[in-house]
This record gives sequence, structure tokens and C-alpha cells, in this order.
Amino acid sequence: MRERRLSASRCRHKIATYVDLALRMGELTDSAAIARRIASGRRSVLATPAYLARAGTPQVPADLAIHEAIVYSQLGASWTFRRNGTEASVAVRGRVRLSAAEGIRAAVLADMGLTVNSDWMFAPEIESGAVRRVLEDWELPPVDLWAVFPTGRLASAKARAFADYVESILAQ
Repeated sequence: MRERRLSASRCRHKIATYVDLALRMGELTDSAAIARRIASGRRSVLATPAYLARAGTPQVPADLAIHEAIVYSQLGASWTFRRNGTEASVAVRGRVRLSAAEGIRAAVLADMGLTVNSDWMFAPEIESGAVRRVLEDWELPPVDLWAVFPTGRLASAKARAFADYVESILAQ
């Protein structure tokens, strides 16, 4: 199996034409896609210690309104949190809006602001302390990870095996 990275805007066409499997986070917008949910994971508000030292650490969701947000376009600029039956939504602002997870990751690691993202995306940095979770006592909706197979043809055994492998790793 060969790896090929694709931007989100080119993903649908490329799945149909060139790849056997794509991994997609979040809601699937293509109702015709053949997909299998392989994991569901925690989302957190994440930032580097350097950004938090410069801008301060939010204590409640409303504090996010005065921070630089790195906005994932699929999630949008309104973030909703829950705690003890209470729901709080906040409209965030920021100069950085991206549609690719790799861009979100790079912007956070460059100390450009904070974001809502899956813990999977930043697992090594969270573990090392290079990225910190904030507002940990507030819960965000989880994020789903999907294995998306091309429509119109059977998924290859290699693609199914790879999806099974990723699912087993994330289940640990």
C-alpha cells in the first residue's frame, strides 16, 4: 500500500480515482460515500505553553472570545461546551482558518493561537507537554474517524486490513 496525501478540497475526486482508502475526521458530507466509523475520540481546546504564556489561559469558554483561534473550517467558529448539564457556546475569532488538519497542527505548533481538535492529532505533543489542554473541566462533542472507501468498486483486502489496523490502534 502506498501513501498519498490529499487536500480536503480534492479528496472526493481522488478517492474515486486514485486511492483505495481515505481516513476522514468529523462529519461525512458525502452521503454516497462508502464509509465505516473506526473510532470516536476526545476533542480538546489545545494550545502551546508559549501561546498561553503570552495570551493567558482561558478559565471558562467565554474567555475564548478574546483569544486568537485557529479555526478548522469543518468545525466552524462557534464552539459548544458542556459541563454538569450546562451548555455554553462561544463565537471565536482568529486570523487563521484552515480546511486541512496538518495546517491546524502546524499553526498551533507555531504558537499562533488555540484550537479545538482531536487529541489524536496532538497525542505526542500532549504527552510531552509541548501542547496543553485547556478548559479540561468542560466537554466538547467527540470526533469520529471514518474509513472511506471508493464508491462503485469493492474495497481491496489491503484497504480493509489497513482500516482494521488503524481501528485496533485507536481502540487501545
